Amino acid sequence: MSYNHGLLLILSGCSGTGKNTVLKELLKTRPELSYSISATTRAPRPGEIDGRDYFFLSVGDFLAAESAEEFLETARVFDHFYGTPKRFIEGMSALNRDVILDIDIAGALNVRRKKPEAVLIFLLPPSLEVLQHRLIGRGTDAAAEIKKRLAQVDVELAALKQYDYVVVNRSIEEASGLINCILVAETCLVRRQNTSELIQSLRKKGEEGQEPHDLSTTR
Repeated sequence: MSYNHGLLLILSGCSGTGKNTVLKELLKTRPELSYSISATTRAPRPGEIDGRDYFFLSVGDFLAAESAEEFLETARVFDHFYGTPKRFIEGMSALNRDVILDIDIAGALNVRRKKPEAVLIFLLPPSLEVLQHRLIGRGTDAAAEIKKRLAQVDVELAALKQYDYVVVNRSIEEASGLINCILVAETCLVRRQNTSELIQSLRKKGEEGQEPHDLSTTR
């Protein structure tokens, strides 16, 4: 089914909600979905690779790229800078490719202001207790950093009403499946279709002598 431009999906949520894990599962079932890699000034976590998980930049390089207007949006989160490279998003849009971003809430709302057609999805944990266990269990943050992230949860949850969809991450498979359903539903919206092209295609098939549908069986 064709539509005018590729979808721009944004996945956000509180730190420790499992966004990266859910996203990786989604990309297994949707290999045609393009993942936009963000730039950040924070240090890589164990197992993260530059150019695959993030573009890891120095503060100086990040600010230089920001001054050159190379980012679609930027935000400062927990003492680090994050940004979405503009060139990749524009390139995928020109090719009518669907793109998904894993960015923080401030960044998501910045994108929404510039691109109102963006689809915002908020990923929630099953409970705040589970969220705390995940932050501690992943072993990548000091106790002071975890405390800072947990203290920000109420502020982040207050932004929920500005999103289009909410998905509770009870399991990786369920959460990724629900996001896939959102993707399918969004591509079927009438406002995203080239309706003239669709109608022309229907008429062309009729002119080619295809059997018409038996309306006597239709209610």
